[in-house]
Amino acid sequence: MTSTLPRSPEQYVRMFDTTLRDGEQSPGATLTSEEKLEVALALSRLGVDAIEAGFPAASNDDLCAVQTIAERVGTTPVEGRPNPHPPIICGLARAREADIERAWEGVRLARYPRIHTFIATSPIHREHKLRMTREQVLAKTREMVTFARSLCPDIEFSPEDAGRTEPEFLYEVLALAIECGATTLNIPDTVGYTLPHEFGALIAGIKQHVPGIDKAVISTHCHNDLGLATANTLAGILAGARQAEVTINGLGERAGNCAIEEIVMALRTRRLALALETGIDTTQITRTSKLVSMRTGISVQSNKAIVGANAFAHESGIHQDGMLKHQETYEIMRPETVGAVKTRLVMGKHSGRHAFAVRLRELGHSLDDAALEKAFARFKTLADKKKSITDADLEALAEAEAEGHEEFFALEALKVACGSRGPATALVCLKGPDGVVTNEGAGTGPVDAVFKAIDALVQAPSELVEYSVHAVTEGIDALGQVSVRVAARGEDAKPNPQYEHAQPRIFHGHGAETDIIAASAKAYVAALNRLLAALQPEHRRRMPSAAPASTDAEAADDRR
Repeated sequence: MTSTLPRSPEQYVRMFDTTLRDGEQSPGATLTSEEKLEVALALSRLGVDAIEAGFPAASNDDLCAVQTIAERVGTTPVEGRPNPHPPIICGLARAREADIERAWEGVRLARYPRIHTFIATSPIHREHKLRMTREQVLAKTREMVTFARSLCPDIEFSPEDAGRTEPEFLYEVLALAIECGATTLNIPDTVGYTLPHEFGALIAGIKQHVPGIDKAVISTHCHNDLGLATANTLAGILAGARQAEVTINGLGERAGNCAIEEIVMALRTRRLALALETGIDTTQITRTSKLVSMRTGISVQSNKAIVGANAFAHESGIHQDGMLKHQETYEIMRPETVGAVKTRLVMGKHSGRHAFAVRLRELGHSLDDAALEKAFARFKTLADKKKSITDADLEALAEAEAEGHEEFFALEALKVACGSRGPATALVCLKGPDGVVTNEGAGTGPVDAVFKAIDALVQAPSELVEYSVHAVTEGIDALGQVSVRVAARGEDAKPNPQYEHAQPRIFHGHGAETDIIAASAKAYVAALNRLLAALQPEHRRRMPSAAPASTDAEAADDRR
């Protein structure tokens, strides 16, 4: 539901979502082109005003993804979207002619294309990163904003690290950008350094001192390094900014960006005090949050505002008593307002495929037919082991099947021996491109042994960087969910456009079983499959399809 307050330019705050650009720069948040399109469609249904679809100059894959989003999402309104027009589709570009041309190539098919170009302005960035003087930064701003405007009518300009830039120089750069055709001025707190009163004063100073500011929309882009991204964004909005750059679940560089769900619900919940509104359909928030979490492999912390599992949970007896007497005693918003469904459909071994599919959709999971069939088969198996199946169990099953990658290897069977004496051993059986293969590994524990056996079979250029496991529900029959992240070795690192450095690509995998070791094996194989899918075909061809282990499928079956 959207706010019923009358909409006017002074009251309306645009939501500029950068989940697919800054959000994807979170370590491990690598998305395929298909996943980016899926997220972009969800963002359009959510009602965001602009989608920063990526950094087209980063790679051909990034360019193609932006082009697809521009054509598929940026041309036709999505049914149910609050705003009557498609969202703006934006591409990021450094202040370089080649970057700007690639950005335009990426977004030009959208009905409302935008080029977003930036250059650092703070003393520390000018001296140590750019090695440029003030005059050189001004000259580059003039040249590149003018060039961008010659291609596209809608130009967004960002003075990177604006929060640490001398105010008088910042005003000069912004005025020049407006003069050269910029229509949106984005003010980044790039390293999350400013305090709310400082950021609010920064926006107020820009409104007061920048000539021609009435010709442009002021935007905020706040990072969460000090946990102040939402507070700083609100301070900027109250000072006159009318666009907020945000991400789903607060994803982004380092500690993340300002979370869209927090800003939107703050404006909605306190709309009488603030008299501001957005075009967001808040009932889509939870669904979109879960989709992004599932596709990026980055879980939402339980106590996360608005979308965390505990956001509407009450354990204290005093709180429970108050809730039973009057809901608003301890809830400032209703869960259904953000699409959090309170009604629970009881699932068990007698539940059918249709009820299973419906419940997954209600929880925000959209699986294709093949993944749905696999998830349902695993649900029936789990239902035979557990008395009742919770929503958390269902979500774990859905996440484990919705990896969205090409499956080069699949776990067929495994057998583990471990104890207090001697090393753990594991016999792993994988179905690979050349059939079923097996290998035995030894390690410090059962998971280590399993992973070493898998490494010997897959031989992917990878390094394990994160392993986590948690019980989805309570009890000895709890479903265990394992998350794994691996870094690619020997592959070109993915460039970071904002900081102009490269970082290893990280890939995630999920596994969910009542057997933690089996869940770990599935999660690891899923992560390696994602890595293999991202490798260049020629690189992939140079890799052995499997280690020279046994390829006798029948013998492997005998060992189960």
